[in-house]
Amino acid sequence: MTGSEYVSNRNTFRRARLSILIGMALAASPALVRAQVSLTTVVDLAQRNSSEVKLAEADVLKAEAAFSESKDVIIPSVLLSTGLPTFPEVGFTGTPPSIWTATVQSLVFGVPQKRYIDAARFGLQAASSNLRDAREQVALDASTAYIELDTINSELDAAHEQEGYASRLVAIEQERAEAGVDPLSELLQARLTAAQIKLKRLQLEARAGTLATQLASLTGLPVESIMPVHASIPEIPKVNGNGPSRSRAGIGAAQLLARSKQQLAMGDKEINYLPQMSFIAQYNRNTTLLNSVNSYFSRPLPANNFSSGISIQVPLFDMWHRAKARETAADALRAKVEAEQAERQSDVQIASLTGSLRELDALAEVASLKQQIAGEQLKTVLTQLELGNGAGTGPEAPPQLSPKAEQLARIDERQKLEDALDAGFDLDKARLSLLRALGHMEDWLHELHNR
Repeated sequence: MTGSEYVSNRNTFRRARLSILIGMALAASPALVRAQVSLTTVVDLAQRNSSEVKLAEADVLKAEAAFSESKDVIIPSVLLSTGLPTFPEVGFTGTPPSIWTATVQSLVFGVPQKRYIDAARFGLQAASSNLRDAREQVALDASTAYIELDTINSELDAAHEQEGYASRLVAIEQERAEAGVDPLSELLQARLTAAQIKLKRLQLEARAGTLATQLASLTGLPVESIMPVHASIPEIPKVNGNGPSRSRAGIGAAQLLARSKQQLAMGDKEINYLPQMSFIAQYNRNTTLLNSVNSYFSRPLPANNFSSGISIQVPLFDMWHRAKARETAADALRAKVEAEQAERQSDVQIASLTGSLRELDALAEVASLKQQIAGEQLKTVLTQLELGNGAGTGPEAPPQLSPKAEQLARIDERQKLEDALDAGFDLDKARLSLLRALGHMEDWLHELHNR
């Protein structure tokens, strides 16, 4: 091998090794960098992963089966049975011996069964409404946590900036205290301000961690993979309790369940007074194997036997069904009262949220104005530090601003920004809750999925 070939092969080996290392780094980078997740993705995953939604889906499947069961009673059922003898029969058993029997039976007419079908239908509708309500509640919880985490991340950015300003403030006061310009209390006050800002930052980080864990639990994603995307959050409508409202899915489910219980109670009551008609057909394949049945009849037992008929059941005295009717009537009354109670509670919730929304709207406006004022005051301080206050140097002129005034103004401006973000989140949370209370949560979800 020549020297040039050796150098060429060595460079090729280095390039290959570098490519492998870069590929490994790129493959490992998703685990090291927090990925951004949109609000739409979070809501979808939360609804798929939610235990409440899965339980509601199971209830829907159960209600569908119950509805099918109530209707299928009029569909003829076919039953096959066998009676092969194990030992030879002795004497007359009372029933013709058969190898196998086929029975067809179905309900032909029954007024109570119509009640049971209606009850099952309302039960299915109630389960579907309850599923929709569970999905809306999960969407509300996931959206609220997501928006709060996005807000806290913005507050953390401001808190980190505050810490930088507080550190410079402490350094300035340290120099002024050492020079005898300011008393020691000013330095201690600066340190207290820095400690308070640090405490606030730690509280924000703890809350952000809690929210990330909550969203991870809702969605099934790793905690470190959750980073909100502010642009994915649509504007929340400015709703109020005086606007148009639709029945909430939860209230609709309670009302439908009450109607289902009422139909069931009526069916249990009518079954004590109204007759029912059923159709029955039976085929027996008789056998003389291991028995002496022909010894008891004047003619040989036929192998093929078929019978059919209409059975009419007329209730005369049935204490069990009467007690059952009283039980289901009590259940129906309870379900009706619970539906009315849920509706009244919804009205109270809407009124409460409407009042809170007005207050939060005013608080958000106040916080926004304070932030704007703090921003203008910061501009004034910066201008005076650069150009002076224009009051001259006379004995009655106000003193020129010191460098610590800039840090105090910056700290105050960042604090007002955090307050405005807090107030804005409280307002958004109340609006989302009112949207759900007014029955417009589906509109929010539709807008969210169309982004």
